[in-house]
Amino acid sequence: MNKIPVLLIYSRLLLGVSILLLSILHIDDYNVIAIVLFTTGLLTDIFDGIIARRLKISTERLRRLDSSIDQVFFVAVAIATFFQCKAFFYNNYLKLAILLGTEGLTYVVSFVKFKKEVATHAIASKIWTLILFATLIHIMVDCNARVLFEWCFYVGMISRLEIVAILLILRKWTNDVPSVYHAILLRKGKEIKRHRLLNG
Repeated sequence: MNKIPVLLIYSRLLLGVSILLLSILHIDDYNVIAIVLFTTGLLTDIFDGIIARRLKISTERLRRLDSSIDQVFFVAVAIATFFQCKAFFYNNYLKLAILLGTEGLTYVVSFVKFKKEVATHAIASKIWTLILFATLIHIMVDCNARVLFEWCFYVGMISRLEIVAILLILRKWTNDVPSVYHAILLRKGKEIKRHRLLNG
């Protein structure tokens, strides 16, 4: 039972790589298969943490692994989608570059300050993940997602900047920090309440 969260995390890595390879190979019915695999990957992301917390094995190491593979998974799906819908990415290259740069900034700040990767799992980031998921699905289907992409960009920027703020506020590296408010409490040495299904 204790291995289930780890298996779910690594299965997400396999799903991301599979979607990328299927896109490169231009297989028939790619969109349907990719959406099924992508949705499965999102579900593993939701349930690995829930199960780990239920089993009381939600360790720092596991949360760091989860965050790292999340990144690889979504990057693999984004690259796969690029191969299918290049025009959309070319038309929105500036916002995409800004968003990717801000994402990179969170890792730079974390590594410079704590010598560890980001694993805040903030609530705003979870909301952005769902919007990003919906946006990529929309692009897979129509090679367009004008309204959703705008939401994805701005919510993504807000959530990335919040992560930077959280990292700058914290005195020591901490995983599962729901928001800036909780980071301030931790800085003051206070205990914080984490939702048992969402954090910690």
